[in-house]
Amino acid sequence: MKRALFLALTVWWLAASAQNPLLRDHFSADPTARVFNDRVYIYPSHDIHSPVDRLKEWFCMADYHVYSSENLTDWQDHGVIVTQNEVPWVEPDSYSMWAPDCVEKDGRYYFYFPSAPKGAQRGFAIGVATAMRPEGPFFCAPQPIPGVMGIDPCVLIDDDGQAYIYWSGMGIRGARLKANMTELDTAPQQMEGLPDGFKEGPFAFKRNGIYYLTFPWVRKENGTETLAYATSDRPLGPFTFRGIIMAESATGCWTNHHSITEYRGQWYLFYHHNDYSPKMDKRRSVRADSIFFNADGTIQEVKPTLRGIGVSDAREPIQLDRYSDIGRGATIDYLDTLHTFKGWQATLPKGGWLRYNTVSFEQVTSPTLTLRVKSAGKAQVVIREGGAKGAVIAKVAVPSAKEWTNVKSPILHLPQGVKDLYVTAAGATVQIDYLQFDDASQYFRTSTPTPLAPDADGFIRRWLLLEPIDKPNRSNTVFTDSYLRQEFSREYFPGQMTEVPKNGQKEKVGKQTLTWHAMDSERFNVKLFRFASGLEKQIYGVLFWAVTVIDCEEEIPNVRLAAGSNSASMWWVNGEEALLLSGDRRMVRDDGTSHRLTLKKGRNVLRGAIINGPGMSDFCLRFIDEQGQPVKGFKIL
Repeated sequence: MKRALFLALTVWWLAASAQNPLLRDHFSADPTARVFNDRVYIYPSHDIHSPVDRLKEWFCMADYHVYSSENLTDWQDHGVIVTQNEVPWVEPDSYSMWAPDCVEKDGRYYFYFPSAPKGAQRGFAIGVATAMRPEGPFFCAPQPIPGVMGIDPCVLIDDDGQAYIYWSGMGIRGARLKANMTELDTAPQQMEGLPDGFKEGPFAFKRNGIYYLTFPWVRKENGTETLAYATSDRPLGPFTFRGIIMAESATGCWTNHHSITEYRGQWYLFYHHNDYSPKMDKRRSVRADSIFFNADGTIQEVKPTLRGIGVSDAREPIQLDRYSDIGRGATIDYLDTLHTFKGWQATLPKGGWLRYNTVSFEQVTSPTLTLRVKSAGKAQVVIREGGAKGAVIAKVAVPSAKEWTNVKSPILHLPQGVKDLYVTAAGATVQIDYLQFDDASQYFRTSTPTPLAPDADGFIRRWLLLEPIDKPNRSNTVFTDSYLRQEFSREYFPGQMTEVPKNGQKEKVGKQTLTWHAMDSERFNVKLFRFASGLEKQIYGVLFWAVTVIDCEEEIPNVRLAAGSNSASMWWVNGEEALLLSGDRRMVRDDGTSHRLTLKKGRNVLRGAIINGPGMSDFCLRFIDEQGQPVKGFKIL
């Protein structure tokens, strides 16, 4: 009997931007990228900090997410699709959900994954989960594929519809699959013609009649993994070894694992590196770079970049530290070496420069550039279009500032279309977090006295937001139910659960003096990190409070509060707890729903507390009826 693992929820929070690493709020590895319905889907494994001693220094993986993008820049996290303790044949709490794959055949999606089977002393089996959509929901077969013992499954569907499965373990093996995609049609066979040395992680594909078998390979004694490949005129070989796709990690990350796919005429290599965990290479992050073929079908070696793929929207933060080129003493480093998910900064001494490729200005209307900087003295940052002699977009006067400061500057020349940026510095050394060509007005506007209706989908967009409370959290994995109830029950300021604040009201929270702001969100998801950054406040390791009042002409019974938040949150209706969203969350529409509630006639007070560690915060909230349809019969005061 098959069992539903997780309902695939519609996810609206955009997980990352176009720079490497692609997925930037938690660890991810072993990415298989597939194109379904003219959209790229990434099926990676998910490294975590081990909750058990036996895996403290080893790979630890409990579940799988799936991500997708239409533009290779904005990646949607569709949430967890398979988790270890919901798979019937997997050993509970084995934390062995290693590298997966997913393919489509005849309108059905097959997700292949390895894990430790129940009762086994050692070794892995490979299971299958199926779905009618690439993001799920997926249903898991009760048993793994008979006759397959190993890791890193990959499936190739040939032009005639015949499917082949490959896996690693004592070398690389392969076999034909039956039409049901869940059983072998031939006995496993060793792939011949591959080089000596450790090999794993096979990924097979076909291009111009050539079968490619690509794999991580250790070519040097005591070396780290390269990405290598071999070719054949038959799907199961024998193969002819051709060479290297990507060389060993320059910083010593032992593993690499990859996939190769074509999308809209360009081929891409998806792989991983330990960007967010430089001292521990068992926690990796997904990257991608373009890959090119020679006329004879051989592959040009890929040099890993920080810039990655896709086109950056000039209205979003442009992380110059993910540069395309760099010179004259310019360097990059972590913003916080203890909290690496906060990302990186670029340091430009006098004369130092960075080039950042492919930025789209097509939607830019604001005449303002924002530069988030620090500097030991007065300096100037010049942003040009294209290169060192390109048109000057802006000249930003940077004050001496020991703390991060948002410096705004008028735009002297607004580029058209997609352009490269060239950034130089003069005067004192400047540290740059990011720049962007917009202001907070595209996310918020100040509330008016006129009551506001919910939007067309029922989302509540008017909120009183308190400036962020400093709440350092090294990781979002600490957000258990017990931790959140303890932290949300603390009194941070008087009247926290009883009073409705006013716009401009001050609160004393420890050493902080914070202000309430009455804001209307321009989007259904209230972007708290934009709210904080626009006020030049801390955006990581913080706690936000949100309050709003809705007015009902009549009592509305049998409704549910439906909420989503990036990171954890708790929600109250008229002083009573309605919903707790715990754990390391993603921004998911209707991620959680409350028990049945009654909105009373007249005023109803909604409160929320949203907490984060590394990563950016936002939330969405609405009421839904018994059929899951939005409730809109009220006004927001």
